[in-house]
Amino acid sequence: MGMTRDLAPQLQQNMSQFARYLAEEKNASNSTVMSYQRDLKKLFQYLCEKGVENVQDITATSLNSYILQMEKEGFSTSSVSRTIASIRAFFHYLLKMKVITEDPSEYLKAPHVEKKTPEILTLEEMVQLLDQPETDSAKGIRDKAMLELLYATGMRVSELISLKMPEVNMAMEYVLCRDHEKERVIPFGTEAEKALKRYMEESRNVLLKGKESEYLFVNCSGKSMSRQGFWKIIKFYSARAGITKDITPHTLRHSFGAHLVQNGADLRAVQEMMGHSDISTTQIYMDMNVRRVREIYAKAHPRG
Repeated sequence: MGMTRDLAPQLQQNMSQFARYLAEEKNASNSTVMSYQRDLKKLFQYLCEKGVENVQDITATSLNSYILQMEKEGFSTSSVSRTIASIRAFFHYLLKMKVITEDPSEYLKAPHVEKKTPEILTLEEMVQLLDQPETDSAKGIRDKAMLELLYATGMRVSELISLKMPEVNMAMEYVLCRDHEKERVIPFGTEAEKALKRYMEESRNVLLKGKESEYLFVNCSGKSMSRQGFWKIIKFYSARAGITKDITPHTLRHSFGAHLVQNGADLRAVQEMMGHSDISTTQIYMDMNVRRVREIYAKAHPRG
């Protein structure tokens, strides 16, 4: 897709106004704004080469031909999907601002992405992993509390390490989890409560060494735990538990969702606890469950 031609002034102006709108009205981060601008710039350069120099002349056909061109040039499905999201957001803004009267991006179709079944731990493997930390040191007590809480709540690792002290309600056994602009209340059970209580009573102050921290989990220097730091902890204990699966920081979260669904939890409740904005994301665990039931049936049923 030739990149030689400069953008038409009117398109450049629309893009700048859109960027300002994202930053000021939508509080979008700098990297989000840059990402939108990159996608739109490529689209506009393509359109300028076709002689289209203002937004009123952009049609559904010209947008579709751009997406087809991307696919032809071998762009990944995620790049194409992201570009479509950027285009839609831009035209939605133009419609809102009454710059255009019809939205040409309305019927743009995102490429079908095969949702990969996430790797999950069996219940036995999960218990093995949770039993690994040796709770005779401040670090081991902390590690145990982190693993138990992560599995008990299905939080993202980034949410776990940014948990602050006032967001943990020990008496009611729940955590308040902040995810972007939303917040959700997630309950946790007895095992996590026991591990957390022990960490807060015996281990946290030892790790803090007299320092102050608003974060619940701290590292051996008394600072908040980093994502990489916790990632190493998971790797270490899974190796010690003899788990050969390729565990990622998300494995415990996926295992939480899958185990809840396997035990008959309501899909909407699981969606809410995990903070999925779209039920189709949670649906993966249901599909996994159906497949597992089929496998068990095939193995165990005399006529399977």
